[in-house]
Formats: sequence, C-alpha cells, structure tokens
Amino acid sequence: MFHTLGRYILLLKLSFRKPEKFSVYWAEVMREMTSQGIGSLGIICIISVFIGAVATVQVAFQLNSPLVPQTIAGSISRDSTILEFSPTISALVLAGRIGSSIASQIGTMRVTEQIDALEIMGVNTPGYLISPKVISGITMIPLLTIISVVLGLSGGYLACIVTRQISPTDYLTGLHDSFNPIIVTVCAVKSFTFGFIITSVCSYFGFYTSGGALEVGQSATKGVVFSCIWILFADLMISSILL
Repeated sequence: MFHTLGRYILLLKLSFRKPEKFSVYWAEVMREMTSQGIGSLGIICIISVFIGAVATVQVAFQLNSPLVPQTIAGSISRDSTILEFSPTISALVLAGRIGSSIASQIGTMRVTEQIDALEIMGVNTPGYLISPKVISGITMIPLLTIISVVLGLSGGYLACIVTRQISPTDYLTGLHDSFNPIIVTVCAVKSFTFGFIITSVCSYFGFYTSGGALEVGQSATKGVVFSCIWILFADLMISSILL
C-alpha cells in the first residue's frame, strides 16, 4: 500500500512541474475540458432530472401526514440534492464515463510505447498527459455538479406538477425555507475533491499499465473501482468535518 501511495504522490509531483511549452499544455487542457465537460453533459442532465424527481416523490410518500407541512418536502429534497445526490452520484457516474476513458487512453499509449517515445524526445510525459486531465477535472466536474443541482431541483418541481402529491407552490416555498449556506460550501468542496480523485487515480492506473490490450482493460476497471471507493471515503470525511 505504501509503495503504491508513494508512486502516486511522485507521479503527481512530476505532473505539475513547470511545463516546457505553455501553449501546448493549454491546448490539451481545452481539449480535455471539451471531452470531460461537454461529453458528459447529456448523461448528467438525464440522471439529475430523474434523481430529483424520484427524491421528491419518495419524500412526499414518507411525509404523508396531516401533522407535517408539505413545504418540508422541498427543504429535504433541496438539502439532499445539494449535499449528496448531485455531487456524489454524479461523481460515481463520471468515474465510469471519464475515469475509464482516461485510464484506457493512457494505458494504450503505455503498451504501444508511445509514452516511451515521448520520454526519449525529452517530454515530461506525466505533465503532458496527466496535468491537463486533472486541471480539467477540477474545473469541469464542479460545473457539471452545479448543472446537476439546478436540474435536480427542477426535476423535483416537475414531479410535483405530474404526480400532484405535493403542491408546486409548497415545494417552491420549501426550497427557500431554512436555507443554510454551508450546504453549498460542502457541495463545492466535494465536487472539487471528486474531480481530482477521478482524474488522478485513473491516470495513475493508466500510466503504470504493463502488458497488452487485456491489461489496459484491467487498468481501466481498477481505476474506476478505486475512484469510486475513494469518492465514497472522501464523501464521508468531508461531511464529517464540515457539517
């Protein structure tokens, strides 16, 4: 475990050395932002709307009592969406979509000796291959989380209109009641942390791939699995510290 942790830290250290040519790195960052952000927008939109709708319907079912005001459903849906559903579930989905792509891409370059060729040319391969992905991850995943929060709350509103279990007016009132800004801070910290975990962990497994095509698939699988585990662990730690 300590050997793996040491290699991971040293790889990150090499990844963020001063770039040889800033314009080349900037072009890679823009390309990765397009791939990770725009490429993941569709799945995030679909998931967020349905999660928000389902969460609202379930809260309405559990609080179906004349003693409980219906506005509480909006407050519970708001807090659960901002604190947990949007950052964590989106990160788990993006770990499968973005993480597997990163690990397989870098792993393929390793087994086809493209990374060796770059190193012979004097290129800082961790910096060229990994740092643009990490920078893009900590930039685009928080933006995707913001979109997920907005669509999740909108999905809850649509569920109120369709199911009529809660009045849309009561739902909107609940969204405003007893709002605590700390939940936005927790959501932001989670999304930045999850973006870093997904991109760096999957890059690590891809960079140290050895063998052939079979090992590339195994590296992608390991990257996604370990990313999900660390996302859940970080979720617990951040919630315990900040809440």
